[in-house]
Amino acid sequence: MYKNSIKMILMPVIVALAIVAGMFINSLFIRKDIQNKRELFLPVQGSKVDMILNMVNHSYVDTVDIKKIEEGAVEAIIKDLDPHTVYIPAKDLEKVNEGMTGNFGGIGVQFYKYRDTVTVVKVVPGGPSEAAGIQDGDRIIRVNDTLIAGVKMDDKKVMAMMRGQLNTEVTLTILRHGQAPVVKKVVRGNIPIKSVEVAYMVNDTTGYVKVKTFGMNTYDEFVKALELLQQQGMKKLIVDLRNNEGGILPIALKMVNEFLDADKLILYTQGKASPRSDYYSNGKGRFKDLPLVVLINEVSASASEIFAGAIQDNDRGVIAGRRSFGKGLVQEQRMLPDGSALRLTVARYYIPSGRSIQRPYDEGKEKYYSDFYERVVHGELEVKDSIHFDENLKFQTVGGRTVYGGGGIMPDVFVPVDTTGYSKYLGELNRSMKLYEFTFDFMDRHRAEMKGIKDYKALLDYLDRFDLVGEMVQYASRHGIKKNPKGLKTSYKIIQNNIQAYIGRHVLDDDGFYPILGMTDETLQEALRQ
Repeated sequence: MYKNSIKMILMPVIVALAIVAGMFINSLFIRKDIQNKRELFLPVQGSKVDMILNMVNHSYVDTVDIKKIEEGAVEAIIKDLDPHTVYIPAKDLEKVNEGMTGNFGGIGVQFYKYRDTVTVVKVVPGGPSEAAGIQDGDRIIRVNDTLIAGVKMDDKKVMAMMRGQLNTEVTLTILRHGQAPVVKKVVRGNIPIKSVEVAYMVNDTTGYVKVKTFGMNTYDEFVKALELLQQQGMKKLIVDLRNNEGGILPIALKMVNEFLDADKLILYTQGKASPRSDYYSNGKGRFKDLPLVVLINEVSASASEIFAGAIQDNDRGVIAGRRSFGKGLVQEQRMLPDGSALRLTVARYYIPSGRSIQRPYDEGKEKYYSDFYERVVHGELEVKDSIHFDENLKFQTVGGRTVYGGGGIMPDVFVPVDTTGYSKYLGELNRSMKLYEFTFDFMDRHRAEMKGIKDYKALLDYLDRFDLVGEMVQYASRHGIKKNPKGLKTSYKIIQNNIQAYIGRHVLDDDGFYPILGMTDETLQEALRQ
């Protein structure tokens, strides 16, 4: 039952994120010598593939969609390569790159489809929607001439309608409580994507920074966050890289450099056509003496593993959590003439001890990802002793500690996933979204009262006057989720914490969500004890 519980909680998320990690966490590291040789990006003239495509296009008996055939041919060519070499069609490239570039064209709102009505959860401060007079809690009835309220429409389709080219206009029909519908014209602007989700003081001396990805703006966001925390009295830092699937290699190198003395190896890369390149710290980091704990888990991959591995192998800080994903391959994004791109694996990276943390992929992509699933089935997330390393892949840190290659970063402090509060009732509340829906309903009813709340501590003081769990149980019961006293008793603390955290997100965005969620986060609490 225990193993089944952990699988039910984590597998849908873990497997999905693992696949995403394999497809989109590439470093985008472009060597200058390759970048300047434009001919390397062009197809080989007169190849067999080119000739066959040409024959089909010009001589085949029926009319064919040659573009569709080309797309299929590309996928077939890379099918048996490593799991992280991927082809990105032109129509998908802009969206795929958004997390790396750190922005997109949009109207600047977070929304939630509540009872078939798109409702504004949060207006991005300083964004186009705020300028147009849109407010938190507004219902969006139409986008241009398309009715989106009261109809079944996928969230992705709604989002696609609101996004678009910079400086283009979108017309929204808005319904605000107690008022007649109004039309708002919003000019799409450049909407930033935060890669540092939150930074706050966990206690009087410990700062916490959660990094979602390693994008173009991450280093600047990261350093700014650390400087603000220092001004608040930070003497110790926790960097949370859990669920961080990676990103741009040079950004990760710059961030690690902030914590290392001069001439410390961060990593080296090497491949068949890529001579060994070593990357060292320059000694100019501003946080070289700051005690450091880095949090990782089974989804932390690529640049996250570079950061954690460099800290671990240089004995610079403590790594806490669970074994990371295990991606030690470097990709270059090479543009193709039609605007599509190939993210091609060109090298392996090795962290300072000389180890590669790439999991084996010689038995194919399906086995590669099923092996990741097997980690969960065999209890790796719960029991440290279930993890076995190849003794032939034993390495030493700078200080002489033993570490292993061949499959992710093993933390110095293992923290098992906590399943003690799991119940079928909690699972049903989460699957049905009724727990989250209740928090939105609560926020909607108390929006005016909470408008002046500025931090999560004040929010918790306000929420103390309510029986949040009791109200949620009644709400869920009215909407088809029968009360389960036994499950409620088992999961009470988790349910209460999640309700508070979700309301915190509605009111204060991530600055309200993560600090409240962290109060019951076992890995974070263990990091505080280091």
